[in-house]
Amino acid sequence: MRDIQGIAASTGIAIAKAYQLVTPELTYEQITIENTEQEIARLDKALDVSKQELEKIKAHTKKEIGDEHAEIFSAHLLVLSDPELINPIKEKITSENAMAETALEETANMFIDMFKNMDNEYMRERAADIHDVTKRVLAHLLGVRFPDPALIDEEVIVIAHDLTPSDTAQLNRQFVKGFATDIGGRTSHSAIMARSLEIPAVVGTKEVTETVSQNDLIIVDGIEGNLILNPSDKELAKYREKQETFAKQKEVWAKLKDEPTISQDGEQVELAANIGTPEDVTGVLNNGGEGIGLYRTEFLYMGKSELPTEEEQYNAYKSVLEQMGDKPVVVRTLDIGGDKELSYLDLPKELNPFLGFRAIRFCLENEDVFRPQLRALLRAGVHGNLKVMFPMIATLEEFRQAKAILMDEKHDLKNEGLKVAEHIEVGIMVEIPSTAVIAKQFAKEVDFFSIGTNDLIQYTMAADRMNERVSYLYQPYHPAILNLVNTVIEAAHSEGKWTGMCGEMAGDPIAIPILLGLGLDEFSMSSTSILPARTQIRDLSKEKLASYKSKLLAMGTAEEVEEFIKEKTK
Repeated sequence: MRDIQGIAASTGIAIAKAYQLVTPELTYEQITIENTEQEIARLDKALDVSKQELEKIKAHTKKEIGDEHAEIFSAHLLVLSDPELINPIKEKITSENAMAETALEETANMFIDMFKNMDNEYMRERAADIHDVTKRVLAHLLGVRFPDPALIDEEVIVIAHDLTPSDTAQLNRQFVKGFATDIGGRTSHSAIMARSLEIPAVVGTKEVTETVSQNDLIIVDGIEGNLILNPSDKELAKYREKQETFAKQKEVWAKLKDEPTISQDGEQVELAANIGTPEDVTGVLNNGGEGIGLYRTEFLYMGKSELPTEEEQYNAYKSVLEQMGDKPVVVRTLDIGGDKELSYLDLPKELNPFLGFRAIRFCLENEDVFRPQLRALLRAGVHGNLKVMFPMIATLEEFRQAKAILMDEKHDLKNEGLKVAEHIEVGIMVEIPSTAVIAKQFAKEVDFFSIGTNDLIQYTMAADRMNERVSYLYQPYHPAILNLVNTVIEAAHSEGKWTGMCGEMAGDPIAIPILLGLGLDEFSMSSTSILPARTQIRDLSKEKLASYKSKLLAMGTAEEVEEFIKEKTK
């Protein structure tokens, strides 16, 4: 038995076998082959197994995410059946007595280099397809397991160095009971996805991929933030009991599903949810969400070989709005860059992508990407209570430019005789300190603010939120952060506008009383955090918490703030 410490990223207890989602070592020693026919038979077998896997992945992706996402695997299957690629590999085996591995890699690399240098974007994308497919076939030739999250068909705990958004998009909720990673923090994308999938997760363990082997029995304690590897019968019994206790606690919370969020002294606030796909709405409604405070639209763009069309986007937004009825839905326009890349856009590599060409900066320079999204949103807005939010706004000019493009598209759609939503609130994410500092000026022009604390904290503290070495500086209760949050809320209220928060801080049990006292109007969080937050708010007095405001804002450290608020809300 072994205990591994990490960061609690998504609550709950999961017990299952480990599934190593780690790219295998694909190195080999080159040798000359005597029996070339046998070598070609090896290649054919590896190609067949790869095809069977890709057919399964394609079917799973089609069922879980939709036809468009499944098309990427159709492209991979075409590569495996392409005689232009396969015949030269076989010829190399025969003429040069090359082993299948060598013939595969050398031929594939020749095509990859050729496609990469073409002017045609479609042909450049084929280079990525050949690269992905070659790795799969090579793994089968070498007899090593190629991990495929979409093919998991038994209950497992996924173990990975990190999980990319495209990895998590493939996870089958029915079988993946939890996950653990080497890197990441509470605000990394893998952690956020775990909460939206409603599965326990522990991240930032530093050693889980090295310590855990395939099929080891593992317990993920997403409440305390630790993993128990190959537990004893006694430990197993203890955690099964803990699992039951947590399930009973969830039943108690569930009784508040259809209740409003009202504090002890009668003040009402809104508890909304953060989502990534239309499928997430079920979890929002099941957990008593009063709205969607953040719809991350970039998941529509990920795991594909090309940009989503206006029609695809319209259907996704329409689906979310119709499911939510008259409840508000705040949709964030495309926010790529930082740790969210789109392979088909071929963006330049940057030394510091988190401070680089991303989010609204990318959209304002690429109107051919931005305008179809705005058109889709304006058209979908007639189906519900839509609010549009621009991410990573640093200057008033950026907001004005983005809003002007939105109004421009509204005018064009009307001229085309299409129905559009007449009255859509247009707001911004406050995640850059410059915006928070001049919130008064912004408040005169925006309809609402939504504070994105995940980035606001990393930019204010100059500490990369993906870097464990500086994770101690990720301090949501730091007085600098609280003062910025307070500035934004006061600026909004002075203009009769509202302020929400869609960063992870909004669902933090220690931050909730502070934010209630500062006057936050809307708390948007992972669906699973809504009912615990509602339970907590019902026991808090907003007026009493507001009386601590000046004292909290004048404190010097996050520790002082935390100790004070814990003492006052015992």
